[in-house]
Amino acid sequence: MGSRADDIRKRIAKRKRERDRVVDKRTQVPARKLPETEELYGFDKLPSYDIEPGDGNHPLFKKEVFIFKILASACVVLIVAILFRSEVERVAPVKQFVKTTMETEFQFAAVSNWYEDQFGKPLALLPINERENIADTNTGNTHYALPASGRILEDFGDNGQRITIETGKGAMVQAMNEGLVRFVGTKEGFGKTVIIQHADKSESWYGNLADFDVNVYEYISQGAAVGKASPAASEEKGSFYFAIKKGDDFIDPIGVIKFE
Repeated sequence: MGSRADDIRKRIAKRKRERDRVVDKRTQVPARKLPETEELYGFDKLPSYDIEPGDGNHPLFKKEVFIFKILASACVVLIVAILFRSEVERVAPVKQFVKTTMETEFQFAAVSNWYEDQFGKPLALLPINERENIADTNTGNTHYALPASGRILEDFGDNGQRITIETGKGAMVQAMNEGLVRFVGTKEGFGKTVIIQHADKSESWYGNLADFDVNVYEYISQGAAVGKASPAASEEKGSFYFAIKKGDDFIDPIGVIKFE
């Protein structure tokens, strides 16, 4: 009899506990979510770009695209290098297009000049020993060498730009001073021309050449061969044009270099 009464009391207590839990759930006040800063001022909530640990996909940076760009750039450089080493005539237009693009659309010489004007030093793309040579030239006395032995056929006063020097047949034309080759090609009034920029920003022009022995943006030393003089009408002699330009004006080379 006593055990039956105990069972009844346990069941009543169990029902009371269940009833209390149901009441607690109904009376519980839900937690209120506070508005974000953007929502307080009437703006939409900005999306979050937080990256979970192990997630490498960022909307502003994709590793696959970055690696693809590096590989594509390396392939372009390799293809251009192969083209310039090839002697096949069919690739000549492509080589000329690349040269024109490098000289006209993106003028490395102009960028190098701007860099030196702003920071007082040549671009770090030049080898260390060559940059030291430039520094030595700026601090010491400048000595100019004759481009080639010969006699003057045409004076500076005849055209106001250049002089014409007669040489032996097939004579080698040499750089009067060290510097950076900033142009190799054809210039109006000069023919096949090499232009070298020197440390004092002056330029020496070597025109009417038969061929070239230097490349654009190559740093050469004093006396280095730039090309050969073109054969003269008699075919027993050769000749080439020589000019010196400072700023926007040509100057008389005889005032700088002593000719025979």
